[in-house]
Amino acid sequence: MADTPNFAAGCPVPFANHDHVTLAHGGGGRMMHRLLQAVVLPAFGNQPLPTRHDGAVLAVKQRRLAFTTDSYVVHPLFFPGGDIGTLAVAGTVNDLAMCGARPLALSAAFILEEGLPMATLERVVASMARTAQDAGVDIVTGDTKVVDRGKGDGLFINTAGVGVLEHDLAIAPSSVRPGDAILLSGDVGRHGVAVMAVREGLKFDSPIETDCAPLCAPVLALFAAGIEVHCLRDLTRGGLATGLVEIAESSRLHLAIDEAAIRVEEGVAGACEILGLDPLYLANEGRFVAFLPAAQAERALAVLRHHPTSGHAARIGSVADAPPALVTLQSRIGTKRILDMLSGEQLPRIC
Repeated sequence: MADTPNFAAGCPVPFANHDHVTLAHGGGGRMMHRLLQAVVLPAFGNQPLPTRHDGAVLAVKQRRLAFTTDSYVVHPLFFPGGDIGTLAVAGTVNDLAMCGARPLALSAAFILEEGLPMATLERVVASMARTAQDAGVDIVTGDTKVVDRGKGDGLFINTAGVGVLEHDLAIAPSSVRPGDAILLSGDVGRHGVAVMAVREGLKFDSPIETDCAPLCAPVLALFAAGIEVHCLRDLTRGGLATGLVEIAESSRLHLAIDEAAIRVEEGVAGACEILGLDPLYLANEGRFVAFLPAAQAERALAVLRHHPTSGHAARIGSVADAPPALVTLQSRIGTKRILDMLSGEQLPRIC
């Protein structure tokens, strides 16, 4: 090394410790989970938080309520098939649905940048109203703040939601059991590609639209049909792979996945090949996985396929005891590989 004085060693894996927040801390991967474990969970330590689920279930006068909140910073604000308003309502409604709850009411808080065109805000609010109507939920309270020009990137939205559980099931990773079937509600990767295409000015032969939609109707239909749902997870940042790893690690069980059963639309697959992306890690905003007894899988699929948002539902795998806390993927060519979380993210500012 003496002959190469300008040599500088580097590591392709990001360091675990950071003095400042980076974009990767919001990407749904390892860095975000470390941030939660090191900063957020210790500060707000209470019983619902350590479950690391999409919302908290609260007992109120013999009724169980679900409560959740989320913030939306997507860039750009508008993309094929949706916008930040659609995301803000659907995302929070879906978090309630993943707790097994029927959404009752939402709040909406806007952080507006000085100079934002009023027409933009009106368009976003109209999208929120339509999506709330589709989900059968009311937006009942909110807040508005304005920040200086150049300090807010146009518009950020926070929504919180309350829902009621109308059954006695415990919908959580801890309820997953060996032998459970794993169902996926539809194709994956469309939201990530739709947002990226607009952001980067990319043109594809086939238009790709976001899958963003409320998921409460197909989920509630499962309960109405008497399906014994053990766990639900919507596949947002980090995509299908990250959602599965989260559940495997929380349940300490092994999830065996069949790649051939996972639907990826041709346009999404082509974009991923060109750009070097993995569709299993791309964000979705209208897809979820369900864990339930294998004996009920076919009946559950029939229920899901009755709804437009889950019309292509499929069984993609099963749960086993060992090896624990692991997700393995059987590829289309017969090989196996381990799915893990990305350290950061493939695409920032996706929701």
